Amino acid sequence: MSAGQETPPWLREKLAKFRQAEYDLRSVQAQKQQLNSDKMSSDAAMEELKKAADDQVVYRHTGTILVRTSKADLVSSLEERALLATTRQQVLDKQEKRLAESLKEQEESIRKMLGGGAGPQPGAQAPPRA
Repeated sequence: MSAGQETPPWLREKLAKFRQAEYDLRSVQAQKQQLNSDKMSSDAAMEELKKAADDQVVYRHTGTILVRTSKADLVSSLEERALLATTRQQVLDKQEKRLAESLKEQEESIRKMLGGGAGPQPGAQAPPRA
């Protein structure tokens, strides 16, 4: 494309989809990072709970307040939270892999259309959608 030539609509559409996939991938990566941070915090809380006596008074952080609870209930809650985090981690790993593969395919497709001369000529029909 020359400097004065406008970007064809089919290319703008492909680039917009590519940018959206990049955004989605960054979002999944940020969610994974937050999940990892939460897991580390839960692991630290579980370690502290292991040190506490079974009859020791413990508190659960709920919103902006602390609520008195039993050690067993808190351990159970943290274990459930860890299980849910593991499941969520697996889902995010799959999403990240799928998005990364999709981005790679989209990039290759765009490069072929731009550099390989595979793009439509001026006035030609747009390539069929996949």
